[in-house]
Amino acid sequence: MEGIVEFLHQVSSVLWTPVLLLLLLGTGLFLTIGLRFMPLRRIGYGVRMVIAGTRHDQQRGSGDITPFAALMTAQSATIGTGNIAGVATAIHLGGPGAVFWMWMTALVGMATKYAEAVLAVKYREVDERGRYVGGPMYYIRNGLGQRWAWLGGAFAVFATIAAFGIGNTVQSNSVADSLETALAIPTWVTGLVMAGLVLLVILGGIQRIARVAEKLVPVMGLLYIGAALVILALNLEGVPAGLAQIITGAFTGPAATGGAAGAGIMLAVQFGVARGLFSNEAGLGSAPIAHAAAQTDDPVRQGVVGMLGTFIDTLIVCTMTALVIVTTGVWDSGETGAELTTLAFGAGLGMEGAGQLIVAFGMAIFAFSTSLAWAYYAERCVEYLGGVRGLTVFRLIWGVALFIGAVAGLELIWALADVTLALMAMPNLIALLLLAPVVFRITRQYFERVG
Repeated sequence: MEGIVEFLHQVSSVLWTPVLLLLLLGTGLFLTIGLRFMPLRRIGYGVRMVIAGTRHDQQRGSGDITPFAALMTAQSATIGTGNIAGVATAIHLGGPGAVFWMWMTALVGMATKYAEAVLAVKYREVDERGRYVGGPMYYIRNGLGQRWAWLGGAFAVFATIAAFGIGNTVQSNSVADSLETALAIPTWVTGLVMAGLVLLVILGGIQRIARVAEKLVPVMGLLYIGAALVILALNLEGVPAGLAQIITGAFTGPAATGGAAGAGIMLAVQFGVARGLFSNEAGLGSAPIAHAAAQTDDPVRQGVVGMLGTFIDTLIVCTMTALVIVTTGVWDSGETGAELTTLAFGAGLGMEGAGQLIVAFGMAIFAFSTSLAWAYYAERCVEYLGGVRGLTVFRLIWGVALFIGAVAGLELIWALADVTLALMAMPNLIALLLLAPVVFRITRQYFERVG
């Protein structure tokens, strides 16, 4: 087993090189320029479309769920442990300056998410049950042609494997550890409860997942942001200095790990970009699977809704975590991951136990919602590969895996998830670059029409 884990770590280190990170970032920059910075110029329009997407009486076109529900389903996957532990890890390894590069990654990532949602709606299909299905595997096959279908199949295989890591066992394991530490709840109890609740939702299909997501995600996001704002208000004098540390640290270094300033800057860029992409999933190809089910009459309408997902996840939620860690002055304490965020919230409130409870509760809710969304993503990939037969069996396996993840060691799963996440990004990025002219054309036509 140790040999397999070591091999996977070596493969992961080859895949997650600066080359892949530059490809992810470069694709976003290419799309941003090709769209003439539309995602940044049309944030207000996107917000109006999101507000309209909350009202069933304003829905136009075909689909299974409202545009807002599709966004919240996608957000339930991205707003997760990465917002709590991932941000802290980036700061620990790259210093406060890493946060600046997370922001930059999010700004170009908006164009990536926009293009993914546009293509998902344009090339989606209706399956034998009458449900709308789409995502990278469909826009690869239907947009690039049958000779590229193998690449869509490769994405579906890699995404299914990755889902059992990042969206299943890793989530239940994180929650089980957090609740055992904070409340002494046995890991098997957490695993059993989480598996039961997730199964209760996903057995109802995308409609039930979407109903839960559009209620749970806004509430959990606002509660977490509210807790962070309370801490920032209590430590208001430290906010300007914290922001200054983030901005200057992006260009001057050194990082928390020490060393020369140049090395510090490179670490800030590397970990800021990596954790930013990991957090908002722009370019991985997961979110468009949810957006494909949206009720809409134009791909661009859903695209401007989808691009706000990156803005919300990184520029709002991740920023709240980062500011709490930096302004409370604990970023260089030596702690990392969820432990660093726990320390920061505790220090900000002046109560160590309160910080532990906030992080434990946040981890539990975020992980639950993430598992719901990734179950849907994996299910669509399984359907693409083998049809609708066996989907109920897949859902039961998903629940069993959640329980196993809560009580078992996950070194092998972590390593496998890292590898398959990189592998699922590659087919998606190829499709985005090759289909970019389609995205540019229909975007231009849409805004020429609506003004």
